[in-house]
Amino acid sequence: MKITDGRHADVHIRDLATLTRLQFEAFLAGCDGDMAAHIVHDWKTCAHDYQLAPEGDWLIWLLMGGRGCGKTRAGAEWIRARVSSGARRIAIVAPTYNDAREVMLEGESGVLNIGYPHDRPQYISSRRRLLWPCGAIGQVFTSEEPDGLRGPQFDCAWGDEFCAWKHSSSVLSNLRLALRLGTRPQLMMTTTPKPLESLRQLLQKSGLVLTRAATADNRSFLAPNFVEAMQDAYGGTRLGEQELGGNLLDNLTGALWTQEMIEAAYAPGVPALSKVVIAIDPPSTSGPKADACGIIVAGLCGDSVRQQAIILHDSTVSGLTPLGWAQLAINLFHSWKADYLIAEVNQGGEMVTTVLSTVDPHVPVRSVWASKSKALRAQPVAALYEQGRVKHAEKFRELERELCKLGGAETGKSPDRADALVWAITDLLLSSGQGPQIRTL
Repeated sequence: MKITDGRHADVHIRDLATLTRLQFEAFLAGCDGDMAAHIVHDWKTCAHDYQLAPEGDWLIWLLMGGRGCGKTRAGAEWIRARVSSGARRIAIVAPTYNDAREVMLEGESGVLNIGYPHDRPQYISSRRRLLWPCGAIGQVFTSEEPDGLRGPQFDCAWGDEFCAWKHSSSVLSNLRLALRLGTRPQLMMTTTPKPLESLRQLLQKSGLVLTRAATADNRSFLAPNFVEAMQDAYGGTRLGEQELGGNLLDNLTGALWTQEMIEAAYAPGVPALSKVVIAIDPPSTSGPKADACGIIVAGLCGDSVRQQAIILHDSTVSGLTPLGWAQLAINLFHSWKADYLIAEVNQGGEMVTTVLSTVDPHVPVRSVWASKSKALRAQPVAALYEQGRVKHAEKFRELERELCKLGGAETGKSPDRADALVWAITDLLLSSGQGPQIRTL
């Protein structure tokens, strides 16, 4: 198909996706009003091939791509197309309600901002519902409430940023069970990949079609120089491969933790605890460019035959003075009714214990000294994870990323969260009287 306009040479419709944003805007400015409106609102005019639904009788379409490759627009446009073709019950699933509203609905490429204005839905925030003029109804759900998908039924569904879903497996299973209306219920998933077992399991589902895209594939609709700046910053790194290339990476070679170990440790909720400790990995300096102060809350549960440690909270902070992070640790001690603080004193020596006692002299502090590298100290703790003796009460994404880098070849910022965790688990499960004993750290 061609656009023929007296003020332009013939332009192939599909060629518009190759123009830069400025070129595209200049082209629209030269079109008459009706033609410009048609180009802007007719998705097939501007879409990249990977943003268009695949042909065939698929059940799940997974668009896995880098940041800014156009996943959100593709998902929103697919929903618009399904509504136009007769779908009347639609599920919208996001990591959180804020993500749903700010990205999937009200974002620049969201459902509320695409298509002809008279065809756009109205959002009823109090009911978390979308109402289309044609009578179609969309319901908004989050990964934080898997049981919210029990009961409703749908013609189609769009799930965004699957790898950020809190209860990914249960939400996905409930969502698929709810797709039972119409003659061809389908699910579209959009996500930037992460090395999660839940994503690997999704990729094995029958009836799934996978589409890949990189950030650079959509450079014409991104800010000038964005792709080049990101390549300069992250090109050649694993983070760049994942976040820009949209590639699902294997676990980091040599790392003590794998993503599978982290997933297996997830056990939401807090059981009865016999001990709670606050572990601190203090920075050597303060200020905005200093390392973070790792602060982890952990507890001991189980019986004398098989005790387990559970990570309760990650309160790691950056940019605070010693008095600031000491006050935070003391507050956590009282709020969690902890037994004592554990503080590494390599960096600050007596200063660490002194500043803690300045805030509250009645709080007991156990000083620990690191005589081995972080990776060596972490090895026995990683073994406890493999044995199923360490659990996580919730998802700790930043902490998990640090654990999955420990021992690997990739370098970066100091793993302060992970180091504090190692001190906590060592104290709870590896110190005298708690299983295998170690003489020094």
